[in-house]
Amino acid sequence: MAASIFSAVPRAPPVAVFKLTADFREDGDSRKVNLGVGAYRTDEGKPWVLPVVKKVEQMIANDNSLNHEYLPILGLPEFRANASRIALGDDSPAIKENRIGSVQSLGGTGALRIGAEFLRRWYNGNNNTATPVYISAPSWENHNSVFVDAGFKDIRTYHYWDAAKRGLDLQGLLNDMEQAPEFSIFILHACAHNPTGTDPTPDQWKQIAAVMKRRFLFPFFDSAYQGFASGSLDKDAWAVRYFVSEGFELFCAQSFSKNFGLYNERVGNLTVVGKDTDNVQRVLSQMEKIVRTTWSNPPSQGARIVATTLASPQLFAEWKDNVKTMADRVLLMRSELRSRLESLGTPGTWNHITEQIGMFSFTGLNPKQVEYMVKEKHIYLMASGRINMCGLTTKNLDYVAKSIHEAVTKIQ
Repeated sequence: MAASIFSAVPRAPPVAVFKLTADFREDGDSRKVNLGVGAYRTDEGKPWVLPVVKKVEQMIANDNSLNHEYLPILGLPEFRANASRIALGDDSPAIKENRIGSVQSLGGTGALRIGAEFLRRWYNGNNNTATPVYISAPSWENHNSVFVDAGFKDIRTYHYWDAAKRGLDLQGLLNDMEQAPEFSIFILHACAHNPTGTDPTPDQWKQIAAVMKRRFLFPFFDSAYQGFASGSLDKDAWAVRYFVSEGFELFCAQSFSKNFGLYNERVGNLTVVGKDTDNVQRVLSQMEKIVRTTWSNPPSQGARIVATTLASPQLFAEWKDNVKTMADRVLLMRSELRSRLESLGTPGTWNHITEQIGMFSFTGLNPKQVEYMVKEKHIYLMASGRINMCGLTTKNLDYVAKSIHEAVTKIQ
C-alpha cells in the first residue's frame, strides 16, 4: 500500500497549558494541585456558573420569540453595542461622536485574529506584512502565533518584566517604544497582564501614551479580564479609556470568558475606535469580508447572555456583584499566600504576590524550582513560574506555601 500523503507532517508540540492539565488528571497522588489552568475555580476547586448567567439562560430558554436563524456577519447588534460600551464607558467621547464600531468574535482570540488579519491587509496602506508588531516579554503565548499566522513577518518583543525587582520594567518599555519604527503596532494588555499580573499605574500609562502618540505607534489592547482583575469595570478599563480620550485610533479585543465564566461559548468582541464615522464604516466593511471567510456568522447563545445582562440595570448590577465575588476570592488568595510565605521566612521578597493583579501571578520561581514542585510535590504550574491564583483554596494553601518554601530553600 502506498505511503500516506500526510506522512511528512511532523507532530506539533502540545499546547503547554493543556498538556499540564492532562498530566495533572493522570496524577494519582492525593496531594496534587493544579495551578496551571486558565479558568476561575471556587474554593472547592470547582468551575463556577455565575448565578446571573443561570438566570439569563433560563430567560432565553423561555423566550418563544427566539429562533436559530443566522446572526448578521458582524454579530448580534445589541451585544456589540453593549460590549463596546462597557469597554469605553457610558460617557465615552468616541461613542458620542459615533466613531466606534465592533465585530462579535469567537472569544478574545477571534477578536485578535480578525484585528490582526485586517491590519496585515489594510493598516497604514495595504499588505503590511513587514510592519513591526511588538509583543511584551513575556506575554500570553497565543499573541505571537496569532500575528504570525495572520501573515506578519516582523514580530518583536518589548521590555516588560523586570525579573530582579519582580515588577514592571518601565524604562525598558519606554526605550523600546522610542526606538520602534513609526507606525509599529503594539499589543498592550488592558489590565491583569498575562502572565505577570503586573500592570502599569495610571501615571505610567500616561507616559506610555505620550511616547506612542509622538512616535505614531498603534495601540492594540487585549482586554480579557475587565472587572475580574480588580472587581471594578471602570478601574480595569482605565488605560483603554485614557488612550481614547487622548485621540488615538485603536483596536480593543474583549473576551467574556473570564468575567462571565462563558469559557466554552467563545464570546468575544473587537472594538474599533477611529477618527470619524466614515473611517470606521469602511474598516467594518473590510472586517465583514474577513469574517465571512473565517467563521461566516458568529454563534448566538453566549452573545445573548452577555447582551441581555448588560442591557438590564438589574441584571447588570447582579453581574457586577458576581464578578466582584470572583475578584475578591483571587485577592484573598494572594494575601493568604504572601502571608504564609513570609511567616515561613521563605527566602526572597514576596510583596509582588499582592502587588500583582488578576488571575495569574508570576511567582519568580525558576524552571528547576518549578520542576521540583511538579515532580516532588505534585503541584502543577507553568515552567515560567506562572500560577493561577484560583487554583489555591483554603484547603491547599498551607501545602502550596510549604512546597514553595521548600523549593526556594533547596534549589537556588
